[in-house]
Amino acid sequence: MSNTLQSQFFSYQAQTTPYAAGFEVSHARGSYIYGKNGEAYLDFVAGVSANTLGHSHPRIISAIKEQAEKYLHVMVYGEYAQENPVKLCEWLAMHTPAPLEMTYLVNSGAEAIDAALKLAKRATGRSKILSMVDSYHGNTHGALSVSGKEIHKAAYRPLLPDVEFLKFGNEEDINLLDNKTACVIGETIQGAAGFIRPKQSYFKTLKKKCEEVGALLILDEIQPGFGRTGKLFAFEHFGIVPDILVMGKGMGGGVPIGALMASRVLMLQFSHSPKLGHITTFGGNPLIAAAALATAEGLVEENVMEQIPEKEALFRHKLQHPKIKSINGMGLMLAIELESDEYCLHIAKKCMENGLIVFWQLYYNRFMRITPPLTISQDEIVKGCDIILACLDQY
Repeated sequence: MSNTLQSQFFSYQAQTTPYAAGFEVSHARGSYIYGKNGEAYLDFVAGVSANTLGHSHPRIISAIKEQAEKYLHVMVYGEYAQENPVKLCEWLAMHTPAPLEMTYLVNSGAEAIDAALKLAKRATGRSKILSMVDSYHGNTHGALSVSGKEIHKAAYRPLLPDVEFLKFGNEEDINLLDNKTACVIGETIQGAAGFIRPKQSYFKTLKKKCEEVGALLILDEIQPGFGRTGKLFAFEHFGIVPDILVMGKGMGGGVPIGALMASRVLMLQFSHSPKLGHITTFGGNPLIAAAALATAEGLVEENVMEQIPEKEALFRHKLQHPKIKSINGMGLMLAIELESDEYCLHIAKKCMENGLIVFWQLYYNRFMRITPPLTISQDEIVKGCDIILACLDQY
């Protein structure tokens, strides 16, 4: 029996698909992942939008090492004042508009979604939740309940009751909100559906209707947050502020984290009636918070976000090809639409064989994901795009 790392991976680590690549990773630096085979692979995926400042960024590694030498886990969430979690929450409050002022740190984006739904029900005393068709919010029970693709939910029903779905970007559907609605939850840019963005007026109309009926607006910025669109959060492009903001992925710069932000009045409702209204053992872990704080500070101090529009323009300029039907998204959150699911999967495989890592979108595989580290250089963008174009020409 083979005893390679790949064979052990398939034998002992639970899989979520019969098509896992099983690529054996040696190490990763900057915009590259290096295989056990000694080859370097340019990364246009960034851990599915997670490696904001690239792989093994020195300031993130340094922050982790410094915290690790002090202490790791000491107490469950919210009991002790620990420097890095407190500083991270303060940084977020200083860099987001009112009424966002308090942050609850958790372990993943999906956990933050579940907590946000709980908070909306607690604050409004209502149970009706409106979500969006083709939305994706995660795979925990609550997050799956408000995700909008039935094929991914059917095997796990019954899920949360009293959940209905609007068509994303359709302003007529906004009239489905009523005084029984606890919240509307949506991605600012739909991820799994192919990086779909609504027209500019959509969120203003939605926010106004929420205020009229007393519902809360929850925006899921797990993918577009932390600089990926050229602003810290994508809602800033649309001229509104959500009642509850959910974040994750790129927030940690490569380590697992999630969070939700809201006003102080809203967030303190977790602390009474009942107390411990939401609790997590490892949320706000000081090691993870150190990495997230270093990531956040790096975004600002290294002027990363200011470079995003120019990098987006370069991608759009380079990726012109008869086999590319459209390019969705904004910033460094782009999706190339190809002719079919099968063709996109084939091209992704060929790109990997030529030293470029790309991926596809969960719901519609014909969309190829382009979400590189935000620190990717223009030369690296050109190199990766040339590989994609060569594969399109050849296959």
